[in-house]
Amino acid sequence: MGAGPSQRQLRVGEVIRRALSDVLSRGEVHDADLQRMLITVGEVRVTTDLKYATAFVLPLGGQEKEACLLALRRNSATIRFLVVKGLMLRFAPEIRFEIDATFDRIEETKRLFDNADVRRDLEE
Repeated sequence: MGAGPSQRQLRVGEVIRRALSDVLSRGEVHDADLQRMLITVGEVRVTTDLKYATAFVLPLGGQEKEACLLALRRNSATIRFLVVKGLMLRFAPEIRFEIDATFDRIEETKRLFDNADVRRDLEE
């Protein structure tokens, strides 16, 4: 099993996450689809060479996930420019977008713990 991300990767990922959240919340990307959506950026994972960043996003309420991804991907060059223009990075990582499944996993875990068989096993 790998050692996990370095402190530098974590720091850069968090800086990009904040900047991306700001860009999306201020409506700086001039796209009608993005303008009408409120998008949460849960996490940004950066590769070891810092050339690629994967942003895990979710539209508010979990609705229109595919439309959200399409709009973000369609505007990725503009978003990349807006996100990194104020950051002190040697080069701008390419930002890729994926749907954040964290909330789905949390709900599935809750459902499992509510199962009578699982509760019984935990009590033993």
